[in-house]
Amino acid sequence: MLYYWPLLVVPVVLAHQAPLSTYSKTLVDYLSDDPDYTSLIVLLQRARLIPTLNRLNDSTLFAPTNKAIEENTLWNAVVTDDAFVVDDNIHEELRQQLFYHLINKTFLVVPEAPNPLVLETLHFPRSPLEPPSRDPPPSPPWMPIPGGSLGGAAQRLRVASRDQGAWVGVDAAGQHGIEIVKGRIDAGNGVLLGIDGVLDPPPNLATIMTLLNSTTELTLFLPVDDAFNSLHELERLYLESEFATADLLRIVNAHAAIYKTVMWSDTFEHSGKLKTIDGSVLDIVVTPEKTTISSAELLKPDIYASNGVLHLISNLLIDLELTPEKYLLALNCTSFVSLIHSVGLTGLINDTQAKYTILAPQDDVLKLFGDGNLPEKGSDELKKLIQYHFLPGHWTAKKLEDGMLLETALIEDGLSGGRQVLSVGVTSSGDKKKEDKSIKFGGASVIGAPLTVNNTLIYFMSRPLVPPSDALETILPLQDLSLFLASAYSADIADDLKSHPRTTLLVPHNSAFQRLGQLVSAHLLAASSKKDLRNVLLHHTLDTVEYSRSVQNGSLTFATLESSDVKVEHFKNGSVFVGASGGWADMKAELFPRDILTKTGVLHEVSDILIPRSVELTVGKLVKAADATTMATLVTKAGMEWVLNGTAPPPDSIWAGQGFDSVGWTLLCPNDDAFKPYNLTQLYADLDGVRDIVRQHLIPTPLGKEDTADTALNNNRPLILDDSVTYNTLRSPLSAYGDVIFRKTETNDFIVMRWGRSTTGGGTGGVIEIDQLLVPYYPPWWIEYGGPAVVGVGGIGLICLFFYGVRAFWRRDFTQPTYEPVGGFGADDD
Repeated sequence: MLYYWPLLVVPVVLAHQAPLSTYSKTLVDYLSDDPDYTSLIVLLQRARLIPTLNRLNDSTLFAPTNKAIEENTLWNAVVTDDAFVVDDNIHEELRQQLFYHLINKTFLVVPEAPNPLVLETLHFPRSPLEPPSRDPPPSPPWMPIPGGSLGGAAQRLRVASRDQGAWVGVDAAGQHGIEIVKGRIDAGNGVLLGIDGVLDPPPNLATIMTLLNSTTELTLFLPVDDAFNSLHELERLYLESEFATADLLRIVNAHAAIYKTVMWSDTFEHSGKLKTIDGSVLDIVVTPEKTTISSAELLKPDIYASNGVLHLISNLLIDLELTPEKYLLALNCTSFVSLIHSVGLTGLINDTQAKYTILAPQDDVLKLFGDGNLPEKGSDELKKLIQYHFLPGHWTAKKLEDGMLLETALIEDGLSGGRQVLSVGVTSSGDKKKEDKSIKFGGASVIGAPLTVNNTLIYFMSRPLVPPSDALETILPLQDLSLFLASAYSADIADDLKSHPRTTLLVPHNSAFQRLGQLVSAHLLAASSKKDLRNVLLHHTLDTVEYSRSVQNGSLTFATLESSDVKVEHFKNGSVFVGASGGWADMKAELFPRDILTKTGVLHEVSDILIPRSVELTVGKLVKAADATTMATLVTKAGMEWVLNGTAPPPDSIWAGQGFDSVGWTLLCPNDDAFKPYNLTQLYADLDGVRDIVRQHLIPTPLGKEDTADTALNNNRPLILDDSVTYNTLRSPLSAYGDVIFRKTETNDFIVMRWGRSTTGGGTGGVIEIDQLLVPYYPPWWIEYGGPAVVGVGGIGLICLFFYGVRAFWRRDFTQPTYEPVGGFGADDD
């Protein structure tokens, strides 16, 4: 793709741009008219280059915008600080940097990467003034003076197009650089192009080439371009980066030898050896066909120099031994590397033998994420975050599966020194031919294809990965689990759940508290029931870390922090259920393996609350939860407090010996408001009446008899409350009016408000809260005795009438025989 500047469209176009045929304005005019260049105008004025721009003809100015200048320390300081002090009176450094943005020609075509256009700037690099000049600057206009350290040549600048845009300051492959963000403006004396960064002039090579410039009797073996082109693309990218100074110096030292005499090619001995500056030894083999220098062939010998000789060879004489750190630097992960250095984890990126998969956010990602969202440099939190980005081993895309948990380099105290894991998400494109996969680590997407470099595999991430937090902090944003979180703080075990190492939390949904039965929930959440609530929550905490792969593998039993066990059952249809150690019969909850990671283990969700055997839900506790103190008083006055306690009647009680030892009880419990119409003093004074009232409200349920709902996940009711179901009460044997019937009616004369199931009495029975008192029915004497009397008198009359009829029948006179015996009558018959 070639870009033709008159047709180029870049992201920002000047709203006031003049037609291309208008040449009345200069570059300075256009800069002054555009609010994006106010800072640049200030810099040009400080460097006294306004006359220079006006004098230039047919030039190109790459103009940094205000935002670009704000991000450059030197330039921004000059703009914002009127008292800014420079080293010299003529602003030489600033002026040279501005000249690097000027081309003394215009151009129309920008070739596409990797074949950039090379341009000569007006920057002629030279050594800075020593000492800085205190002389006043010369009269304008200042024009660049050829000369300097490039032998009179100007410094070069590359331009290339890629990704539907144009870039300046690119490398030899047309990559990196600064984007041209404002469209071309043709002024009367040149072309103006807006860029979103400041072009830094190339640094001098003094740090690398000092030896070459100052050493005598030097023999240098210089690899040709093809030797560098044969390197891995990432190796070349690193060597071209600003971070390769030390390695470039090492390469130079490995290719340079210093002897008392210069080693021209005619002095090479057959099978000779030559020691380099870095201490390595080069093997020189001379044959009629060719000369080899260790692993390289001598291509062009004896290029003379004033302080030695240069030989061109075919290959590098040294292995680069680049570390993962150097590759990360070359791949725009410099900020990530800086964070690694701040926490002393350089061993993770400098070990060339260890196999790691690195999840690396690039500089633009970390910049977008913002420093304020990352832990402070050097902190323990940042150290853990960095370790969470390293996975031991080579995890290629083919090995990754959706739902996998991979161990990271993060060693967690909360896992008793075990490695924290990271979740993997894999989504296939659906096209079997392409085998495309969308990969996520810890919910963050992978950008582009991974890169394999020696023993290191690098994925580029869309955001930094944050290690799991403590269990309760993890639950906090999960709104459907908020009641469990509140319960943990209410029971004063929040710190235990946060810090206890190697745990698995089975967290019930908020609806589970409703499904448990409102009276049971009210009891557990009451301030006086912290011990029971604590035991329930600890019963949901496994004393081990069990990820989904283990809880979905058959039927197993796991210990809990409550010192009891829960049983996990796996069924063929894929469903998983957890059984409680206590509660009522077949108490279960469905388990939803979620693998929500925490600092101390993992978190799964369950449908219902599990009651341990250490928690006894007695009728008395449920009555208290119903705020039914009056009914509790009646039960106690009736001598039946053993019903509230869930025990058998005492041996000295009037209820002993009546077969109540193996019976569970359901108490129909009027709340305190139901007793407002009654005189409690009179009510308490009538002991027989109190006992009758209590009998009317007690429904016995023999142990082992299941009169509850059918499903184990919804069996929180003490009784089946279907329409027209009838139950015998403790008063039923004494009165024909003792039974109770549950009806679904529109009038709702007696309303069932709440209920709760007890765990005593074999897990049968409980409390059903109602809004009215069931007053025992006593019929009048004519109803109670009149009926039996009428029946008795009528019965006696019928009996008398029967015997009278029998007597009348036998007294009848039979004068005519009704039959004759065979053979006639005998003598006796006469």
